[in-house]
Amino acid sequence: MCYYNGQKVTKAEYIELRQLEKAVKDYEFLDKPMTHAFTFGSIAVLKPRYTRDNFDIVQMEWSFLPGYVKNRDQVEKFRRGYKKKDGTWQTGYDTQNAKGEELLLPNKIYREAALERRCLILSSGFYEWRHVYAINKRTGDPKKTPDKYPHLIGVKDLPYFYIAGIWQAWTDQDSGETVDTVSLVTTKANALMAKIHNSKERMPTILPDDLAWEWMMDDLPEDRITELATYQLSADEMEACTVQKDFLKNEDPTVPFVYEELVALDNPTPPAQASLF
Repeated sequence: MCYYNGQKVTKAEYIELRQLEKAVKDYEFLDKPMTHAFTFGSIAVLKPRYTRDNFDIVQMEWSFLPGYVKNRDQVEKFRRGYKKKDGTWQTGYDTQNAKGEELLLPNKIYREAALERRCLILSSGFYEWRHVYAINKRTGDPKKTPDKYPHLIGVKDLPYFYIAGIWQAWTDQDSGETVDTVSLVTTKANALMAKIHNSKERMPTILPDDLAWEWMMDDLPEDRITELATYQLSADEMEACTVQKDFLKNEDPTVPFVYEELVALDNPTPPAQASLF
């Protein structure tokens, strides 16, 4: 799943979609090389206007909240989990990501949003870990615990691109606070992402401009919503490089880093191509 997303588009002059332009300089929050989903902070989202002929770039809280969560105390328990009265632990709910194949299932909290409130999450590159099982020199068998190598992934020749999202307005019934919350839609991994995110074999649902517009603006039947939600950008359109394992602490987490012990991906893009980001 995708929990680390970059939104650093300061080298671009405009955010463009269907000949509509928004000047990057007008949005001070479009300079984040990495946003961490588990902080439940803000992420930049293209949100359609009521007229469905234009959009605004806004910040939403990254973690979809259903209406039955009544206040911030319940939000904390919903997201992080809590100890129940019988002493057992109730695991929290991961709503930063939503599986495209399951959005419209009758029992899913995402169904209404997928039908009525679709949006686009802006990305300049996202991060995933490749799991590699080293060989135990004593036994010759693969080790039980993998080494994890972080990769930064983007779309070739694009400074930014769009990921399908669904959003929900949430109101704290104690304080009256209202925020928009969002979940990032994922699909099955393509050939490149299956090698990088080899533990789950998932990837964000990245939509080319025409499909991004359709997802956000058009009134769609359920089968088309599912088609777009599970759209798989081809591996040939994407590129990746490894970054340092402590990239979360780095001032610039996008800097490529080569691991000599790591077998390179079967990808025409060199792992350390500096022009990627």
